[in-house]
Amino acid sequence: MAAIHITDIEAAINHWRSRAPSPDGITLAPALRALAEVYALMVYWHEDEADERSFPPEALAAWRVWYDSTPDTPCIAICSTSQGDDLCKGCGRTFDEVQFWPGMSPAEKRSVWRRITLEHSAWRFNRYAERAAEGPSAGPASDTTSP
Repeated sequence: MAAIHITDIEAAINHWRSRAPSPDGITLAPALRALAEVYALMVYWHEDEADERSFPPEALAAWRVWYDSTPDTPCIAICSTSQGDDLCKGCGRTFDEVQFWPGMSPAEKRSVWRRITLEHSAWRFNRYAERAAEGPSAGPASDTTSP
C-alpha cells in the first residue's frame, strides 16, 4: 500500500471545512475531527506521509470522500507510451503506471499525481493544459437577445 501525503490530508480537511463548517467556530464535524487527528500526529512526528493502513477507519473514509471528488486520471488523451515512450509526454506517467492505473489504490494514484505535479514536465501542465482543465470548457457566449 502507498502512503498518503500530508498535502492530501490538508486538501481533505479543507474539503470537509467547506462541506461541514463549524456551527460555533469550535465544534468540528466527525470527519474533520478524524482527519485533524491524523494531521496533528503527522505534524507532531514531523512526517510528510502516512501509510493508509495506519489511518483510523473514520479518517480514511473522510479522506476517500475528498479523493472521490478529485479527477481520477491525469490522462489528456495524448498517450506517447503507446508509441514506445517509457514516460508519457501527455500525462507524465510511466508505462507501468498507465497500464496498471485501474488496479492502483487511491493512495497509489495520489502518489503518482503528486510526482507528476512536482515534476511539472508533462504536456498536461503546459502545452495542452486546457485539455486537463477541470470542468467544462467555456465556449463562445451565445447571443440570446432578439433582433
